[in-house]
Order: sequence, then C-alpha cells, then structure tokens
Amino acid sequence: MRKSKPKKRIILPDPKFNDTLVTRFVNDLMYDGKKSIAYQIFYDAMDIVSVKVKDSEVSPLDVFKKALEKITPHVEVKSRRVGGATFQVPMEIRPERKTSISVKNMILYSRKRSGRSMAEKLAGEIVAAYNEEGGAFKKKEDTHRMAEANRAFAHFRF
Repeated sequence: MRKSKPKKRIILPDPKFNDTLVTRFVNDLMYDGKKSIAYQIFYDAMDIVSVKVKDSEVSPLDVFKKALEKITPHVEVKSRRVGGATFQVPMEIRPERKTSISVKNMILYSRKRSGRSMAEKLAGEIVAAYNEEGGAFKKKEDTHRMAEANRAFAHFRF
C-alpha cells in the first residue's frame, strides 16, 4: 500500500437496534471471534441499563450513545521530539479516532470494574459515563487536563 490508501470496510448495522455504532462496539468487545457472545453481552447490558434508568424516558440505546459522547476526548497529547527534548504536544483528534478511543476506553474500564458478569460491568460503566463519572470519564478528563497543561507547546504541531 505504498501509494493508495486501503478502502474503508463497510460495517453492517446490528440486528436488534439497526445501528452501526453498536456493531463497531461489539467488534471491539469480542474475544477470539466469538461475536454472538459479544452481542449477547451487549444486549444484556442494554437490558440492565434500561432497568437502571427506568425513571427517565430515555431508551437504553440513547443512554449508551450519550455515555459514549460524554467520554469522547476532543484533544490528546502526542510526543514530539524537538532538538534534544521531547514535548507533549496537544493535538485535535480526527472523528474516527475519537469514536475508537471512546469505545476502547468504555470496554477497558468496564472490564476493570467489579461485578459478576461482563454485562453487569458494562451496564455499570455505561450508566456511570452517562452520569459523568466512572473510569472512562476520568480518563477523558485526564487527557484534556494534560492537553491544557501542555498548551504552550501547541506551536510544535506537525
């Protein structure tokens, strides 16, 4: 692929919610190609989320999307070597990478949570992110704080 960029693969929407974001999430959640198990975990988590936020008139899918939105970072720092020193340069993130980072953080921090099943852990992390708390939200805040602290080096952008 020296000259041409590879074609973007088309992600088909999931069977229940008919949404490509859900499929993308399930693809990252999956272990060893066990996609049906990953779908089951996600759908069970959505059922748990609907029970947890039953007082508000919001669908579990909307809670999930809002939670992902709230843990999506807008800037990140990248190491840039100038002369003999290495600087942490804040840079904006392109849209595909934003969703990728938020999905991966959601999965990472839900795996680290305490709980019986992965569905419970995932539901807990989704609700926590929706309420602007939890590990994934904290990670976003830390990323933004780091970028703000290194704002002086923004002129080293490449």
